[in-house]
Amino acid sequence: MLRFAFAAAALLTATALPAQDASKPLLKWPDLTGRAKPQPDATVDYGNDPYQKVDVWVPTGKGPFPTVLMVHGGCWTTSIADRSLMNWIADDLRKDGIAVWNIDYRGVDRPGGGYPGTFVDTASAADALRANARKYHLDPRRVVAVGHSAGGHLALWLAARERIAKTSALYQRHPLKIAQVVSLGGLPDLEATAASPDNGCGVEVVAKLVGAPGPRPDVYADTSVPRLLPDAVKQDLVNGREDKIIPLRMGTDYVATARAKGDRAELHVIDHTGHVELIAPKTAAWAEAKRLIHAALAK
Repeated sequence: MLRFAFAAAALLTATALPAQDASKPLLKWPDLTGRAKPQPDATVDYGNDPYQKVDVWVPTGKGPFPTVLMVHGGCWTTSIADRSLMNWIADDLRKDGIAVWNIDYRGVDRPGGGYPGTFVDTASAADALRANARKYHLDPRRVVAVGHSAGGHLALWLAARERIAKTSALYQRHPLKIAQVVSLGGLPDLEATAASPDNGCGVEVVAKLVGAPGPRPDVYADTSVPRLLPDAVKQDLVNGREDKIIPLRMGTDYVATARAKGDRAELHVIDHTGHVELIAPKTAAWAEAKRLIHAALAK
C-alpha cells in the first residue's frame, strides 16, 4: 500500500559516489511499484494485529544465511506504506544469497500505534528473528539492519536500544544484536525532524510517534537515536543528493553528532538520486547499499 505524496561541516565526512545517469529523470513511485512484485517465502505473525507480521525471504541452499533485518518507511504511518514496499530489494538480496526478515509494525494511524506501540512492535518483530532462525535457516549472529526513510530511524533505533533506561516502557533485557546498520534516506534525529517543516513527513507526525510529555517530560530520551548514542554499532547512511522528502542535512547532521559521541558513522551521498532510487534495484544508490550490506555480513 502506498500514498507517497508528502511533500556543513559534516559534509566533510561524506563519501561522494558515482551518480545515477543524470540524463534520466528521477524515479517516481510508480516506476517502482509498477514493476512485477516478487513475493516472500513465508509470513510470520508476532502478534494479533494485521500489521504485526514479518515476511521472510530465504535464498536457495542449506544456510544458515546471513540476514538483513529490513524496516520499511512511510512516515511511521501505515496508510502511507507497509512492508511490501521493500519487496523488490528483498528479492534482490535473496538472489544474492542473503536472507531478509522484512518487518511490519503498527503506524501512528493504527490502534495501538504511536508510543509505545510502534516501538514495541518494531522491537518484538526484530526479536522474533531469533526464535525463528532455525526454522528459516537464518544466522542470528550475522544480522544487518536496513531501513528506508522513517524505517532508517527505526533500524538505527533497534541497534541502539540496549542503552534505553530500565525505567522506560521500551526497555528490554536482551534485544537482538545488530552487527551494522544501513539507513537509506533516514530520519534518525526525531528532534531535528520535528523542527524541520521541509521534511517530507511533516512535523506533526513526530508528536504522534513519541507521545505527549505527561509523565514523560523528555519524550525523546528513549525514541530519538542521538539520545542513545554511542552504541558502538557501525552506521552507514546512504542519501540521495536530490532527495526532496528527506533533506540531505538530516544525514550530515546526524553523522556529525554520532562521530562527536565516538561512534563509527559514515554518510554516502549519491548524486542525481531522490527517495525512490534508494530502494529500487539497479540504481546507483541501491548498488552502494548492497555493497555495504555484503561487506558487513562478510565480517
